[in-house]
Order: sequence, then structure tokens, then C-alpha cells
Amino acid sequence: MPGENLSRDEARVRAELLTVDGYEVGLDLRSAVGGSDGDGDGASSGPRTFRSVTTIRFRTARAGASTFADLVAPSVNAVTLNGQPLDPAVVFDGTRVALEELPEGDNVLVVDAQCAYSRTGEGMHRFVDPEDGEVYLYTQYEPADSRRVFANFEQPDLKAPFRFEVTAPEGWTVWSNGAEESRDGEVWRFAETKPISTYITAIVAGPYHYVTDSYRRTFDDGTELEIPLGAMCRKGLARHFDADDIFLVTKQGLDFFHDNFDYPYPFGKYDQAFVPEYNLGAMENPGCVTFREEYIFRGKVTQASYESRANVILHEMAHMWFGDLVTMQWWDDLWLKESFADFMGVFAMVESTRFKDGWITFANNRKSWAYRADQLPSTHPITADIRDLEDAKLNFDGITYAKGASVLKQLVAYVGRDAFLEGARRYFKKHAYGNTQLGDLLSVLAETSGRDMTAWSRSWLQTAGVNSLTPEVTYDSADRITELAVLQEAAASHPELRPHRVAVGLYRRTADGDLVRYARAEVDVAGPRTVVGELAGAERPELILVNDDDLTYCKVRFDEVSLATLRAHLGDMTDPLARALCWSALWNLTRDGLMPSRDFVSLVLAFSGRESDIGVLQMLHAWTRTALVHYAAPEWREEGGRALADGALRELRIAEPGSEHQLAWARFFASVADSDADFQLLSGLLDSARIDGLDVDQELRWAFLSPLAAHGVADESVIDAELARDDTASGKRHQVRCLASRPSAAVKEQAWADVVESQALSNALVEATITGFEQSSQRELLAPYAEKYFAAIERVWAERSIQIGMAVVRGLFPALQDDPSTLAATDAWLTAHADAAPALRRLVLEARDDLARALRAQGCDAAAAAEPGV
Repeated sequence: MPGENLSRDEARVRAELLTVDGYEVGLDLRSAVGGSDGDGDGASSGPRTFRSVTTIRFRTARAGASTFADLVAPSVNAVTLNGQPLDPAVVFDGTRVALEELPEGDNVLVVDAQCAYSRTGEGMHRFVDPEDGEVYLYTQYEPADSRRVFANFEQPDLKAPFRFEVTAPEGWTVWSNGAEESRDGEVWRFAETKPISTYITAIVAGPYHYVTDSYRRTFDDGTELEIPLGAMCRKGLARHFDADDIFLVTKQGLDFFHDNFDYPYPFGKYDQAFVPEYNLGAMENPGCVTFREEYIFRGKVTQASYESRANVILHEMAHMWFGDLVTMQWWDDLWLKESFADFMGVFAMVESTRFKDGWITFANNRKSWAYRADQLPSTHPITADIRDLEDAKLNFDGITYAKGASVLKQLVAYVGRDAFLEGARRYFKKHAYGNTQLGDLLSVLAETSGRDMTAWSRSWLQTAGVNSLTPEVTYDSADRITELAVLQEAAASHPELRPHRVAVGLYRRTADGDLVRYARAEVDVAGPRTVVGELAGAERPELILVNDDDLTYCKVRFDEVSLATLRAHLGDMTDPLARALCWSALWNLTRDGLMPSRDFVSLVLAFSGRESDIGVLQMLHAWTRTALVHYAAPEWREEGGRALADGALRELRIAEPGSEHQLAWARFFASVADSDADFQLLSGLLDSARIDGLDVDQELRWAFLSPLAAHGVADESVIDAELARDDTASGKRHQVRCLASRPSAAVKEQAWADVVESQALSNALVEATITGFEQSSQRELLAPYAEKYFAAIERVWAERSIQIGMAVVRGLFPALQDDPSTLAATDAWLTAHADAAPALRRLVLEARDDLARALRAQGCDAAAAAEPGV
């Protein structure tokens, strides 16, 4: 048997053979406490383990067939099939339990195993809080890590009811998908779940701080629904835990989805656990949703952070219907849950919560993720070709999430909101507790909209790439539009031209200098050139904005007059969504090597201080750092960095005291500080210096200390003293990052060894070490690690979990060695390792593409500097 990486073909064969009737899972987690705090249990050098006993009741379609159950565990104590003991040494190979010569009909499999606690965030993750020594556990499985906790048939289309029984240390509380049914001393028993997939089962256990509430609703027919609500976090974060706001958004979301889905929440209770060292943003386990604990804010943050948390809460809630109630058959149709949750999360947030500008964030932030992913060599259709689990792991990407959501937003414009939501309602009722493919959704949408969804699906869901839309305009002698057309282009590698429902806006300045829209028309763009007849005769605009109101998924381009208007008057645009769309379009021009990086930096310095939307401002800060570090000509970086630091400090000093804009500029200033004067100011702010209104709380202290460490101003003693002030799990991550960022060859050697040569660090500390290791001010110091990277990655991929492998391969790629020799070294590795794991090659190809893009952008920037007058 091939082992851990289950293929689609194997899953299809097994699904044709088996029907799973139920699981009974017993976990003894008392071993989580006691012994040493490392991986081992104090008695051996092996991993710390827990006992897992699983009973699976299933039916076989034909006699004499053979299959396997999935289990990734250090050892198996016993296996029994239909009452007959099987020798674990014969049937268990470390990843699978062989089941031979099965009878037709009913079968019972019992597997008694010793499973390992995880330090990588995969399976049963165990975390020891450095603040108080308490141990916390939680599970994370997607796409296929429940087999690290109990034996099962690990594929989404073999759904079944689950019963969990957990024996926990004294004083702990345990949660699972089902409600607590009974408790007998240390043994917790949970109600049987509805039929669900293995990857969304969950256990959370430990001395968590737990807050409760409830949601009540009376339906039109008089029936009442009550959902017990819970929210939890580590005890060390309890003083920061704003559970009231979490419950507020939760209730608003439940109202929205009940109003629009006409299918009551089907999973009983609704717990939300904020857990440490979490690899993802969140996971939609029905009745027991897990989130990264960074959504509990230890210091002051901007409203963008609260909006982001609300969006994630609602994204996961949408999954209760899209993904949990109705689940994709295989990971090819991952978009059936993720695209919908991404879209519905924003939709629900804008319509039901205080965050009314969510579509601005979506246009400016979320879609930028999609645009990047869709231009990589690994781009794929929204409905992807997922051959195996490694493919699935890498396809939780900007296409599956953000492009898919963008396309759904375009679909709503195409078929209408009512038809879209009615399609969702029929989809839930028809396929509840089942599994679906693309055609199942398209058929209900065709019913409700009256439109043929086949051509739309072929263009939008089954092809890859992003189109560019550019206005082409002519005028008559009276300065009125003779003809305005939208030109559609596609990359040669993905030449599909798609149907787009777009709005085209015409803008001009008022007498007060505001840049406002005075005309708008919607049109269905098709083919390479589409005339917008409705705008013929309109007065000459100063700016033409294609895809105004962000109805479709495309890269927006400008005619020369419009671009000149933005260079001079971008800050005068009064509509925040239109302004965000223009910023996004300018960033795409910069990434594509069509606008010099120094021009983008200049636009940010000129206009970002007037940006009212805090999320857009913070996105501009991130883009501008990327422009400076990766896309600017090397000879201009010092000058550009100085301009950014000076500009950030200027905006910091004039920002309204105590405002979120002041906080955003303070963080940005710290990220671009590069002079002795800058470092002196940051050091002073860590001591007794003050800027009126700026509260230098603990999180901001770490943000100020980070550049001091990276530039050698703060040594190990200063960093350790800061940890003494903040001796918490969060403080430890910050300390590890700062220590790895110091400009010393010995420091870099140790950081490299800690991540590449050792498995001692947890997933969170691996991430912190990599972040500290890669410093743009240390290119020469990091140069020797380019060769080491290519020598190590295949071994790392083979030896480490896929999560850690992804972190190392992505995070340590020598992107800062941005010259043609690194590109050549990457190509040489790809040529020499044609047979390497496809997922590993994909990651290296993506990193290569980012590097090649950076070199093209640097060439554009350098060419601009060479032009006369520049």
C-alpha cells in the first residue's frame, strides 16, 4: 500500500465498497500531564502518547473484498475484525490497517492504538503554557489528520455519526462536536453527532477559561430553536477575552443565516475555542469551531482587526451549511465549501453586523491574495484536479478561497441575489448530510435562475487565470464620448476570455476638488472588445474606472488620462470602495512591472495619509514594504527606505492622538525604521519618551523592539528583559523571533539549525524563528543559506510533517538573494529533482515565480530611473 498520501483513486474505490454506520471513539488523555514538558513522556525518548480505542461499524458491498483503515500512530496494541483478533505486526504498517477478505454486509473493526500528541498543529496538539505550566489540547484535522488521533476511513464522502468518550486529567474540561451527555469522574461522554466527515470531528480539552450564552429564535410556524453558545481561551488570556463581542457577532450571524438559508442550524450547540499555536485562521468543526488565539487581542488594535475576526467567525458559521451539512465528495470540489464560506462570510458581515465596509476590505485585501495565486505557475481552475492529499493540502489557497468568493460575487450579479439564495436553500434540503460535486450545485442554480449555468461554469470554474479589463475611449469635438469600449485580455498561458458583468464609472473633479462619479453603466463584457453604448454622449471624464463597485474578478487597467488623474488626485476620490479599487489596480500594475516601484511608493507617501479606511491603509503599508524590499531597484532601496521612514514618522506625528490611524502609522514606522535617529526614537518609546495619545502597550513594545534587534541595537539581554515583562506564550514567540533576527552569523547558524536540523521547536516557534531569520537588511549575511536551502529541502520534506515542510520550503526560500544566479540555482534544482514530490516542486516553482516577478519589477524600476528627468 502506498502509505500516508491517500489518492483520489483509492478513495473512490473504497467509497464504492463501504458504507460507514458509526464510530465509537475512546481517548485516554491523562498522559497529557506529568513527566517532562518535551515530546517524550519522561520515560523514553519516543513521543508522548495517548491511548485511542476506536470501534467502527461498517458495511461491505461485496464479499471477499479488501480495503484498509487509516491510522498514523507510533504503535497499535490490538486489532479485532468481526470478533477475530488480527496481528498488529502483520496488518498495521504505520499508516494503514489492512482489512482482507471482508464478508458482505455488516462488519465491526476495533483498533486499540497508542497515538502521539502533536507539536506541529496536526492531530492532537499539546501545548504547555510557559506562563503557568498548564497543558492545553485541541485537535486539527483538515484535510486528513484525524487518523493521527483515531482509526478511521479518512475521506470526506464516508460520513458517519460519531460518539466520543474522553478520559481527561482531573480538573480539566472537555468539549467535542456533540453536547456533553454524561460525566463519570474523569470520563466525559458526548452525544452522538449527525453524519459528518472525519476531518471535522473535534476534541478540545484542558483548563480553558469558558464563557456561555445562548441564542434563541422563533420561526414563522411557531417552533422555537435554542442554541447553547460557548467561547473559550487559555486562562492566561482570560483578562483580554472580549466574549461579549464574539457572542454578539455570533448571534447576528445566526440571525442572518436563518433568515436566508431556511434550514435551522443542525448541530445542536455552538462552541468557539480560541486555541494556541494554531496553523490556520479557524476550522469549521460543527458544534466546536476552533480559532487561532491571536484573535484575542492583548493590546490595542484597529477596527480592521475586529472586522477580520468577525469575518472569520461568520466564514466558519457559513460552513455549518456549506461544508458540514453538505460536503464535497472529494477535495476536487473544495471550493464548494471554501468559496461559499468566503463569500457568505463577507455577505453576512456587511448585512448583519457593524462592519458595513466589508466589501472594501474584500476588494482591497482578499482579492489581492487571489490575483497573486492566479498568476503563479501552479494556478488552477476553481474546481481543481486534486490527485491526492498532498495536492489537497496545497489547494487551501487564494484561488479556492478568494477567487472562488469573487466569482460567486460575480454570479450574484449575473443571476440575482434572490435566485442565488433560493438555489442555496434547495441545495441544503436536497443534499443534507450528503456529499456533492459541481453539477449538484449548478443544477439548482439553473432551476432558480432560469439561466444555463454550463457556459458560465466552464468559463469561471473550470479554467484558470485572471483577465485584464482596460477602457478605450474616443471623444468628439464637444468633449463628449463618441465610443467607450472595454478591452479584455488574458495571459498567453491561460488565454480564456470570460463573460463579465461589470460597472463602468466616469469620474471628474467638482469645484471643491473632490473626484466623484457622475455617470455609471453596467454591461456584460464578452470577448476581446465590448462597447458600453449607454455612456456614449457623456461628458469627458478625468477618470474611467472599469469594474466600478467591484462586481467581477479581473485586473483593472487605466487609459493614460485616467492614470495621470490618479497620480495627481487619488487622494481626492470620495468614494472609499472606488478608491480601494484604484489602489488595488495600481498595486497590480506595480507587481506586473508596468509601474515603477518608486512611483507606487511616491503615491503612498502622497495620498495614504488621507486614507479614511483603516484596513486599506494597513494593506497599503504592507504593499509598500513589499515594493521596497522586492520590487525596487537595489540601488534605490536606501533612498526609498529613507523616504518611507520619514513619511511614516511624519504621519505618525500628525495623526489624531489615540486614533487607530496613529497606531497603524506607529507600527509601519517601526517596520521601515532604518537610521540611528529612528532607532533612538523607538528606544525612547520603550523607555520614557511619549508621543501624545500613543499607548505603548505590550504588543506595541514588541513591534518597536523587533527592528532594534534586527539592526543590532538591542542585544540578547534586552530581548530577554522584555520576555521577563511578558513571560507568556505570546511573549515567548516574540522573543524567539527577535533573537533569530539579530545580525550575527552565529545567530543565523543557530536559527537555521533549530528549524532545519532539529524537530525540537513547535509549529509556532518554527514560524517565529523563520520570520526572525529572514531580514531584508541582512541580505549579505543570509547569502550562504541559498545553497544550503536547495541541499536541504528534499530531506526536510521527506522527514517532517507537511505543515512544517511547507513552512520551511516557503519561509526559507532565498527570495532576498534577488539576482539571476538565485533564479538559475532554482532552475537547476527543479531540473535535477524532476521526480521530487509534486507538492514540493509546486512550492519551489511558486517561489521561483515570485523571484522572477521581483526581478522584472526591479528592471522596470531601474528603467524609470534611467529616463531623462527622473
